[in-house]
Amino acid sequence: MLATALAAIAETSYVGSFGSPALAGMALVFPFVMLQMMLSAGAMGGGVSSAVSRALGAGDAARANALAVHALWIGIAAGTVYMMLMLALGPLMLSGLGGKGEALSQAEAYSEVAFLGSVFVWIVNTLASVIRGSGNMKVPSATLFAVALAQVVLGGALGLGWGPLPQLGMRGVAAGGVLAYGAGALFLWFHLVSGRAKVTLNIRRTPIQLKQLNDILRVGAVACISPFQSVLTILVLTRLVAGFGTNALAGYGIGTRLEFLLVPIAFAVGVASVPLVGMAMGAGKIARARRAAWTAAAVATVILGVLGMVVTLAPDLWTQLYSRDESVMQSARSYFLWAGPCYGLFGLGLSLYFSSLGAGKAIGPVLAGTLRLLIVAAGGVLLAYWNAPAWMIFALVGAGMAAYGLSSVLIVKYTPWGDER
Repeated sequence: MLATALAAIAETSYVGSFGSPALAGMALVFPFVMLQMMLSAGAMGGGVSSAVSRALGAGDAARANALAVHALWIGIAAGTVYMMLMLALGPLMLSGLGGKGEALSQAEAYSEVAFLGSVFVWIVNTLASVIRGSGNMKVPSATLFAVALAQVVLGGALGLGWGPLPQLGMRGVAAGGVLAYGAGALFLWFHLVSGRAKVTLNIRRTPIQLKQLNDILRVGAVACISPFQSVLTILVLTRLVAGFGTNALAGYGIGTRLEFLLVPIAFAVGVASVPLVGMAMGAGKIARARRAAWTAAAVATVILGVLGMVVTLAPDLWTQLYSRDESVMQSARSYFLWAGPCYGLFGLGLSLYFSSLGAGKAIGPVLAGTLRLLIVAAGGVLLAYWNAPAWMIFALVGAGMAAYGLSSVLIVKYTPWGDER
């Protein structure tokens, strides 16, 4: 996940070389890119890992194999739907966020290529979740590292025109990701059909059964509400900040870029807790499952808390990776001053979200995300009505993160996970 985060940093650095309008365009389209990642890897991926790990914890390998096939079909269907929706409605949604002029053109150029590869992204993250559900973190990690490396190289080569290649700009940067994920999907498919993994993908001999689909969707489908809440929260804030001009939006985009990159870091910790929690739940060891959940939460809180304090005290370390424009940097500094101290609580909530997926209890974290969205939406309406300055909007970001983390703790603490067996 660190490699994935670094690939995103490199991609934004490429975009930054195209100027402030391109950065502003990336701020418009990036929430939709990360929504896809959170849906496929975090929410539905968590549902897949949860189902597979609970089946293996109960000693039912045949059921785990069947769940893998059903997960693949869900990933293909979801990726196809996401691609069609974004290609058809993407320009309308980008302009609805306040995008206009050159920033909107740059956002559309990126999105019309990036979302052609939605199916590949969903297949990679779905099959990686199947393998993680068996307790194997090495193969998914190595694959995602290779995909991230390929994305950096191909995105730079096609976007900036390295060597004899033409400079394709935003379309080239997006094409690098599409090609990288296509190769990753092919590799993971071969790995699972080869029989080398603990879970085997046998499509021809596995008929579609509603029971298996339901086992994944009852957790994954509910969990998908949470990424929508997270991205809707960002979209509300993006629309508010857009009223302060392109440079303010570009600075805010740099700040939210880091916020979205915190998700993979918390994901790395949380996803490790999913098979630990899931297998323990399948074996009826509830106390062990809860220990895994709280341990992961503590680790995520410390990691993101430290990162938050770094960007709070030295925001230019991050901002200068993308822009040297003083007005853009000032906007980013204001964002980090208010949001940075709350990153630890944000990581706390995200980790407990994943652990709850492993336990098959997705509703609680969704309610915590609802609280965050309500705080931001209601506060945003009031701030817009009062014509509040940008720093108050950024303070609202921090308040939403804090509410999300603290409410997640209370929900997980008081939600029954079952009886010890």
